[in-house]
Amino acid sequence: MTGPDKNQAFPLAGHDRLCFLKNVIKNPQIQVGDYTYYDDFEDVRNFEKNIKYLFDFVGDRLIIGKFCMIASDVTFIMNGANHLSKSISAYPFAIFGLGWEKAMEGKRYPYKGDTVIGNDVWIGYGATIMPGVQIGDGAIIASKSVVTNNVAPYTVVGGNPAREIKKRFSDKEIEKLLHLKWWDWPIERITRNVQNLTGDQIMELI
Repeated sequence: MTGPDKNQAFPLAGHDRLCFLKNVIKNPQIQVGDYTYYDDFEDVRNFEKNIKYLFDFVGDRLIIGKFCMIASDVTFIMNGANHLSKSISAYPFAIFGLGWEKAMEGKRYPYKGDTVIGNDVWIGYGATIMPGVQIGDGAIIASKSVVTNNVAPYTVVGGNPAREIKKRFSDKEIEKLLHLKWWDWPIERITRNVQNLTGDQIMELI
């Protein structure tokens, strides 16, 4: 046995509101790793609807690692939502043209780069991830959090704006886990170690 088929859209028989996300998304600006799942109260197609302001002409991407867990109503705000904030007016004159297109000559809207979610990240119900945020491997984002800054690996954050609540492990243990990269193991090895992966004894995996 090697676990569920990573290429199956709906790995739970008779349940179409939880999907292995990479098999459902269509936008080429979204990249998702194996076994990452999305669970939606209504329809898994809501995932792409909840990625806001992802425009091809902006060029940013949403990159999500392997074995992530994404709850219903999680929203990603992408760079296309950004307005000028250090200018006198934040109004996007240029997009309307008709003499206003010159407003952005020699200027550029704020751009914070790709939004990157690591591996084995749990994002709770209704959380919002802002543009360009990077969330480290093993992090946990509490429900309804608004994540405006990067999140360190194996850190639990919550609130608006999200703040660190605690580290899941000691710094030394986190270093070992980041070196281990269990999510990159062959699936046969992962399957042999699922009992250890759901425990707290890191040395059992090493």
